[in-house]
Amino acid sequence: MKSYQKLTSPQPAACQVEEEGAAPVPAGRGKLAPWWVGSGLLVAAVLLSTITVWVLRQVSGGWLGPTPPPKCLLVPESHRFDCYPERRVVVTQELCESRGCCFIQSPSPAEGKQGVPWCFYPPDFPSYTLESLNQTALGMEGLLVRREKAYYPRDIEMLRLDVEFETDTRLHIKITDAANPRYEVPLDVPRVTKRAENPIYSLNFSWDPFGVVLQRRKTGTVLLNTTVAPLIFADQFLQISTSLPSRFLYGLGEHRGSLLHSLDWNTLTLWARDVPPMESFNLYGAHPFYLLMEEGGNAHGVFLLNSNAMEVALQPAPGLTWRTIGGVLDFYIFLGPDPNMVIQQYQQVIGFPAMPPLWALGFHLCRWGYGSSNDTWQTVRAMRNYQIPQDAQWNDIDYMDGYRDFTFDSQKFASLPSMVEDLHKHGQHYVMILDPGISSTNPRGSYWPFDEGLRRGLFLNTTQGQPLIGQVWPGFTAFADFSNPDTHQWWLENLQHFHAHVPFDGLWIDMNEPSNFMDGSEDGCPPGELDSPPYTPAVLGDSLSSRTVCASAKQKASVHYNLHNLYGLMEAKATASALIQIRGKRPFIISRSTFPSQGRYSGHWLGDNQSQWKDMYYSIPGLLSFSLFGIPLVGADICGFSGSTSEELCTRWMQLGAFYPFARNHNTQNEKAQDPTVFSPAARTAMKDVLLTRYSLLPFLYTLFHRAHLQGDTVARPLFFEFPRDVATLGLDKQFLWGRSLLVTPVLEPGVDSVIGYVPQGTWYDFYKGYSVNSSGEMLKMSAPLEHLNLHVREGSILPTQKPGTTSEATRQNPLRLIVALSSSATAWGDLFWDDGESLDTFERGSYSYVMFNVTQNVFTSTILHASTEATKVTIGILSVFGVQKPPSKVLLNGQEKPFSYLDNQVLTVSDLGISLNQGFSLQWL
Repeated sequence: MKSYQKLTSPQPAACQVEEEGAAPVPAGRGKLAPWWVGSGLLVAAVLLSTITVWVLRQVSGGWLGPTPPPKCLLVPESHRFDCYPERRVVVTQELCESRGCCFIQSPSPAEGKQGVPWCFYPPDFPSYTLESLNQTALGMEGLLVRREKAYYPRDIEMLRLDVEFETDTRLHIKITDAANPRYEVPLDVPRVTKRAENPIYSLNFSWDPFGVVLQRRKTGTVLLNTTVAPLIFADQFLQISTSLPSRFLYGLGEHRGSLLHSLDWNTLTLWARDVPPMESFNLYGAHPFYLLMEEGGNAHGVFLLNSNAMEVALQPAPGLTWRTIGGVLDFYIFLGPDPNMVIQQYQQVIGFPAMPPLWALGFHLCRWGYGSSNDTWQTVRAMRNYQIPQDAQWNDIDYMDGYRDFTFDSQKFASLPSMVEDLHKHGQHYVMILDPGISSTNPRGSYWPFDEGLRRGLFLNTTQGQPLIGQVWPGFTAFADFSNPDTHQWWLENLQHFHAHVPFDGLWIDMNEPSNFMDGSEDGCPPGELDSPPYTPAVLGDSLSSRTVCASAKQKASVHYNLHNLYGLMEAKATASALIQIRGKRPFIISRSTFPSQGRYSGHWLGDNQSQWKDMYYSIPGLLSFSLFGIPLVGADICGFSGSTSEELCTRWMQLGAFYPFARNHNTQNEKAQDPTVFSPAARTAMKDVLLTRYSLLPFLYTLFHRAHLQGDTVARPLFFEFPRDVATLGLDKQFLWGRSLLVTPVLEPGVDSVIGYVPQGTWYDFYKGYSVNSSGEMLKMSAPLEHLNLHVREGSILPTQKPGTTSEATRQNPLRLIVALSSSATAWGDLFWDDGESLDTFERGSYSYVMFNVTQNVFTSTILHASTEATKVTIGILSVFGVQKPPSKVLLNGQEKPFSYLDNQVLTVSDLGISLNQGFSLQWL
């Protein structure tokens, strides 16, 4: 049996894939040095660890048990890969050694050893052998054989390995049962037709034991090395581990925590769960994708296309272990090399996000507990009275009759249709909530959604073939099976019926993990290995059915065991299709549960947060993580959902929330109102002002969403995306960027009038006044009175802005103001995408305008790259240039002299331009 190895030589005991893509040739199979023996220092650390264990055993009187075999003592603590990951089990030496693993009981947690596994794989633990490897048109195909069984039932003895060199920056590695088909995620992924010609990666294989070693060709950095622990592939337990090239790892959602994950024995579980966001638990969605920053600023990403319950164990080696309990191991690796390109490449596989309607980027207002449509309407009127921007009014479940979908309370919400009509007259929109649980207890013939769903067989069924009945807001409920195409038609018909009475504009799909107030069903869950699998990942509640339906529930496409994490995605897909058919315009949907590719159909909000300062902070890593996941339309409940906010917290949160890509203030029932109109004049004015700032930036934000839709750019962006070689940015998650150009530095703590933020190297300009800040890459203290949010424009940028109105519709009629932030070389660049804001596929149909802005040698140029009639309806009114070093003597617009102003802070302003957006022009200052 061979040792697990680190393949470091140019010609390892492995199969090496040559640059030209020639047929792989097996190298010699001599025994290599153990993988962890990489340097003298590490060897010394191992010896020290061994001595420490021996000493502890002497002084403890033997309580640590007998001395482990030498092969076990050689494994450093940080490199111990867990052989007994089961929770709620006290791992004894007997249990551990029954699996053929090493047992070393670590000192108590008080001595800083918490998380170190006591039971871990020895170097010679049996794994698979790569028996054959053959060339294919797209890559390679291999056969893996396991000759000794591992410790989970139904080991699969022969596996098929498929490798496809899909692009120069994308590698696809898939491992599955060689003899029998297995469940695979029904996600549309690109199919390549030819092999990459010049990949920027090189791939090696260890034959015995089998392992993959992937390197970046230019730097030699090892991105993956799966020889560090055995591959296990049983029917309901699949595990593969890898070393990592650095500790800077992001992604793997949905969780609450810092943007940068801790690798200090940190396990992240992926199993959709209805629970208010809290640290350490699996939350609403599942995103098995990580981004890792390498030394020197390069980045790569790894996506495991698997929808079963899983956990990802991180350890300080640094290393990572994927554990999933079904499906196949289907990996995509994205080589970047910069983080922006990694996310673009990821979305080339899962799909680019939908282009939202413009009104989706306005301010949204909601609460659970308005109590009536008249009270809801009164809030809208109050917002108008104070001229506070608002694009959409929402209602939570209290609008429904008995919390039943597709109904509204004919008493308390009798005026709902009139309110929606009034919203539309004022250029505003209406969004209401829907849940997937359909009330099942109404008299037959009285509730069409359930009766018709039952007749057509569209609900999740028990193993006995009857509708699975759980409990949600309306009481006992059945759950729509969105994996069934017939359910999409039934969903459409229900929405059409409701839209005829209440012409809603968008939908909020909640409780779609799916959430269940019971564990499993009214009858519990049947015995069996779907509901009680051999291994259960570290899910909240310790059971797959905790606060959801039975994993054994039958769906059209498969069992719920396989489809659970896809439930929200499938509902979003059905809802987007229905909205398009009903309204004939771009759909607007916000979903709680999400899965990769969800951005094609919906946005996301971060769930039922609390009105606390820490929740406001956690919203930033939350929205940045979803930017990585290809869901740019994301935000948190501004001012907090549960609990009671304060005026200071809500003011600060409104300032931050005005820069969420999706900006909604939402509140629970039985708490005081928290919309902007209910606060003091000073707070109300501060909230209004920051919303007006957001609305002024809608052309810029809308263009960012166009770039997200077109090529997978992020909208809200971590600082390290733009400054990947600045190590100071790698852990920053209290600030963020819009695109590459606008730095947002919010206040996240009470009782302060300043904020300390990181300003990357270069020149930045105050967004409001245009004065410059020159930074060497440092933390700076910024003035931040309660009415002020710090915004800085990056040098070399041009931001299209607009005079704000109180709706996006009113704003888009106003003149544009272009803000130019000159670089140190007096250049700048920007762009603007413009269409009607709501029609389907405007880019694809060519019904848009795209304008490029450029400054060089004191000349601003607007170039029309694509034109449409929509652009004739708007004019460019003002050009502001930040960073003009000397007062100009004159300004020429298309060669004609033009009045201007120049201030001491080096801002040049030219007003009253009156130029149509679809007309190119140049402006020069001399």
